[in-house]
Amino acid sequence: MTSSVFHKIARCGAARRECFLGGSGWRLVSYAVLVTLTLVCSGTAQTQTSGSGENWQVVLAAGDDAQPVFDNATREMTRRLAAGGIPIGNIHRLSASATELGGKVEQAFADVLLRRIAELPAKPGDRCLIFLTSHGERGAGLWLARSNRALSPDELAGALSRGCAAVPTIVIVSACYSGSFAAGKMVKPNRIILTAARGDRPSFGCQTHRTYNFFDECLLGVLPQSTTWRAVFNGADRCVRRMEQALGMRPSEPQAYFGGTVAALKLGF
Repeated sequence: MTSSVFHKIARCGAARRECFLGGSGWRLVSYAVLVTLTLVCSGTAQTQTSGSGENWQVVLAAGDDAQPVFDNATREMTRRLAAGGIPIGNIHRLSASATELGGKVEQAFADVLLRRIAELPAKPGDRCLIFLTSHGERGAGLWLARSNRALSPDELAGALSRGCAAVPTIVIVSACYSGSFAAGKMVKPNRIILTAARGDRPSFGCQTHRTYNFFDECLLGVLPQSTTWRAVFNGADRCVRRMEQALGMRPSEPQAYFGGTVAALKLGF
């Protein structure tokens, strides 16, 4: 039995704000292939990593509410981190969706996000985790719908230098053209940077009916079976490539940077 993929390449957002939805032209994808990809990319193993989560300082942001995939990812990441021992008070979640606000969820305005990162109380022995998921604007950065503008890599680099300083810092930017966040001022010896695509390539999977986009689905899927951040990236990269190949898409080519002092950093939660 087969299941038709009833979409041509489509763009989430206007102008250069993109997150591509489907394959090139009309394609039929085997139901068995999709099931296999789901199993491989979701990660059935539930191996737990060791280590206390109390020394993590975390900011998670869904930059657009045009599709639910972004909030779904930050909500699930919050759940995973809390289950891994990170106090909920150390986890700051921001959203562009009015229905998500309230309690500990703040609005994902550019100034609020940058201030939240810059004011993280990271001290020696702590670690920072920044996870940003949204559409991407080529040559500009990560789209923040509430501010109607993109967050640039240089802006993020400045906030990280204040809030996280020299502590081990993991930055995950899931968006089209997000490879620009793994270069320039973002590159520091204490940082690991994972991005969903090359600086000149779109990423995929922003359909309204999907739970996550491709990169976030793969990232969340490999976390339970990974012991290091390099293993997280390698697993997510393989998963994304398989999903794209099955649908005949041009590879997004996720990018990674591993600073010299954190190249072998353990997952830690």
